[in-house]
Amino acid sequence: MFLGLISRARTPGAGSSAAGGPFRAAAASVVVAGLVLVGGAMPAEAATTYSASLRTAVKSLPVAAENNVGYDRYQQFGDWNDANRDCQNTRAEVLQNESKASISFTTSKRCTVKGGRWITTWDGRVHPSATTVQIDHTVPVHEAWGSGARHWTKAKRVAFYNDLGDYRALSAQTSALNSAKQARGPESWMPPKNRCGYVGEWVAVKIRWGLKVDSTEKAALTRIAASCPNVTLTVRKA
Repeated sequence: MFLGLISRARTPGAGSSAAGGPFRAAAASVVVAGLVLVGGAMPAEAATTYSASLRTAVKSLPVAAENNVGYDRYQQFGDWNDANRDCQNTRAEVLQNESKASISFTTSKRCTVKGGRWITTWDGRVHPSATTVQIDHTVPVHEAWGSGARHWTKAKRVAFYNDLGDYRALSAQTSALNSAKQARGPESWMPPKNRCGYVGEWVAVKIRWGLKVDSTEKAALTRIAASCPNVTLTVRKA
């Protein structure tokens, strides 16, 4: 996980249900002194974990021209799924993980989140209603496609779209800001607040999924990271 740079702690809200536990537990892996402690991980797993300072991590990102030929969001990445079949899809799981208060639902079946308390990290706003936030892919799926996901299997792309295994992959954000971001990277769009955290999250997701960066993107990441605390970034690779 990402130590020190991210202001939010993606832990289950008071209203979280036990049904989605395995996914939320992965999303809320404990961070201690720059190390990810994932349920007694054995040394054999070390090869799947990356750890370095933010600036070193940026420098390590492989560069390649972005190629978005053939992109089709829903055909290639699908939509929110319900991996544990508890009727709550990925959007609902993220909303539960991030709510700072008890969750309410739209119906007694408890499938769709209605209310809670979300503090969006891009602007610091407080949202009592789920209707005012969207779930953002830190690295947009269009960006992922052009940065390497076009070579993946459909199953891997669906897993990327619904990644609950790292709290930096998906987040609830103010709808207007998420719409403004669209598919743009840090070279052309940055949030009004928590910019260092955002860059760290972007780099973490790129490393987690083995995605490349283009030269303009890497230059922007390098420039921004140079003015941020050079914290340790630890990533469990997908």
